[in-house]
Amino acid sequence: MRIPSLLTATVAAAALVSSSSAHATIRLANDPGGLIAAYQHRFVRAKATGERIVIDGSCLSACTLAVGLVPKEQICATPKAVLGFHAAWTPTRWGGKAVSAPATQLMMDIYPPDLQGWIKEHGGLTPHMIFLKGPELEAMVPACSETDIAAARTTHVAHHRLHSGHRMFARRQRFRPIYAVRPPMMPY
Repeated sequence: MRIPSLLTATVAAAALVSSSSAHATIRLANDPGGLIAAYQHRFVRAKATGERIVIDGSCLSACTLAVGLVPKEQICATPKAVLGFHAAWTPTRWGGKAVSAPATQLMMDIYPPDLQGWIKEHGGLTPHMIFLKGPELEAMVPACSETDIAAARTTHVAHHRLHSGHRMFARRQRFRPIYAVRPPMMPY
């Protein structure tokens, strides 16, 4: 007798979670980016659950993957939206960073063809940031409605989610945040 009632409760809880997330709104504002895999996971999940993505400020680096991973009917940009693109990188032993050609190509492959063309016209993905905003952005990402903007202003800014117990840390270098992954501390 307990199994059918437990199964019913589980199904009801799953339906409640999926119906509430379908109406959720993720606001991306002042997001410096981070791990490609973490953002890829977050935006694939948003696509699957029907969450709406509102870009309402700067969305840089891996944050821009939303444009390629979320269908156009689930994403929009406010007049304050700015997308910033650069090559992917990995940290070096000495605290620097090295461009990762495979990760950079992965990012390009995720972006839609019109955005790939824009990036190529502006020099490609290099260590230097290029910005997409205003009318050029409006041509590639639908503009938000007043309802989208109101919903986004009442939600929290998306948080960085990492997998496998990794922690994200930041350090400043020339006034630009740099993100890398540090594995969890291992006991001696």
